This record gives sequence, C-alpha cells and structure tokens, in this order.
Amino acid sequence: MDKFDLMISEEEIKAKVKEVADKISRDYDGESIVVISVLTGAFIFTADLVRELTIPVDKIDTVQISSYEGTKSTGNFIFKKDITTDISGKNVLIVEDIVDTGRTLKKLREMLQMREPKSIKICTAFDKPSRRVNDLVPDYNCFTIPDEFVVGYGLDYDGKYRQFKDIMIVRTDNE
Repeated sequence: MDKFDLMISEEEIKAKVKEVADKISRDYDGESIVVISVLTGAFIFTADLVRELTIPVDKIDTVQISSYEGTKSTGNFIFKKDITTDISGKNVLIVEDIVDTGRTLKKLREMLQMREPKSIKICTAFDKPSRRVNDLVPDYNCFTIPDEFVVGYGLDYDGKYRQFKDIMIVRTDNE
C-alpha cells in the first residue's frame, strides 16, 4: 500500500500556473503560439495553462514519448504519437509535466527544431535539476522540487494517482 506526503497544494499550483501564464503572455507580447503538450502527464497542466494565457493560441497538439518504467527513467525512448500540426515558422511552446533527467525533452526539442519553427520554448510544471544529465533548462517553470518521486496533477506512478489535485510524495512500503 502506497503512502503519500503533501509537497505542493492545489492552491499553490493554481497561483503559480497563473503567474507563469502571465509571464509567457508578456514574453510573446501578443504573438500567437502553438502549444505542444507532452502526453500523458502534462494534459492537466496544459489545460490549466492555456486557459490562463492572454495571447492567441493557434493550435494545441500532443506528442507522446515514453522513457519510464515505474519510478525510473530508462533512457530508451518510445515515440508513441507525433504532432500533426505544421510548426514551420511558428512559435512553439512545449508543455511538460516534469523535467527530470532532461533526456526526453532534449530529444523532443531537437526533433521539433528540424521542422524549422520560429522559436521553441519549454514550460514545465515541475523541475528536478538535481537529476539533470544534460544542459537542458526549461524557459518557464512553476516549481523546482527536490529529488522525490511525486504524483498528482497529471504525474503518475505506473498510471495511477494522476487525478490527485495536490502534488504528493510517494512513500513506498520500503521507506
């Protein structure tokens, strides 16, 4: 039976998402963007974020890449779904739930860059820089968190617990 400790409350998340959306809107200064949500974890964050933006959102598309088994990043990428939107000459905002090692997002950004967008920026709900294995730094970040395995707000543990409104630290029976 998994146990949980509260890390970030629903209220804190809502306030920070609005703050980050306001910053994105100011940075793009009325220019339109294409939002690319990284499935499955970022779907809740993406929905909340785009509703707070005050700039035009031309399209919202999704991509699905997997590199996790349980609580560990395998480093192997399985491309399950590509975007269908032409991003050539467009401002692209990749929306991710959590940046951990940075491998997946670095690879995704490189792949999208080959499609010649005007710009690519990364927005993440949660960042774990202590786990980074490359030089990737998100352009926008709601929360920097310690190296704990967390669930809720779209983040899961083997597909479970995405529906939690708060961010919870998973405590397994071994802890």
